[in-house]
Amino acid sequence: MLEKIQPYIIGIAGPSCSGKTALAECLMKKLGQDNCSLIQLDFYYNDLSHLTPKETEVHNYDHPDALEKELLIEHVSNIADGENIYIPVYDYVTHTRTQKKKLLKPVKFILVEGLFCLYWERLRKIFNTTVFISVKDSVCFNRRIERDTKERGATREYVLNQYKTTVRPMFNKFIKPTRVYANVIVNGEDLLEKSACTILKVFE
Repeated sequence: MLEKIQPYIIGIAGPSCSGKTALAECLMKKLGQDNCSLIQLDFYYNDLSHLTPKETEVHNYDHPDALEKELLIEHVSNIADGENIYIPVYDYVTHTRTQKKKLLKPVKFILVEGLFCLYWERLRKIFNTTVFISVKDSVCFNRRIERDTKERGATREYVLNQYKTTVRPMFNKFIKPTRVYANVIVNGEDLLEKSACTILKVFE
């Protein structure tokens, strides 16, 4: 019988558009693609198919309650114990969960990235290394407009309003305070290579 793999789990948090996914992908390349898998908290957004288009438009996606945290914590805990998991797939355009699920098998390194990675204590306790990306608000704002208008079908007006009413206020309330739980703090404006090397030094 093959011995279970018990992965090394790295949690990456930070403001919206701070470069969490890009940093995770850079780390995966350095650690070896076959040795790494990525879990994105965005896939655990609650399904909003029951809401009207108007209700969906004003929904607060930057509040911890926007995510199905129990399923998320269960999945990260299970894969940390060497078990397979089936993560949900979220459609950002329709704000619904698709019927598809992605099989994730335990490998040497599991990277978990998202706004609230360091928010829930139960999730934090699973991580071997915790990372927070610090970056200026103006940089995040410009990246957000670029991403959401090009990749998620949002209008510039919608992104501006969302950033002002929920994105930044929720960051200040829920995400910024979690910086204190990070083993490593990196600058989101630095080259990804530099940030990745800073993180790798923690467990090399």
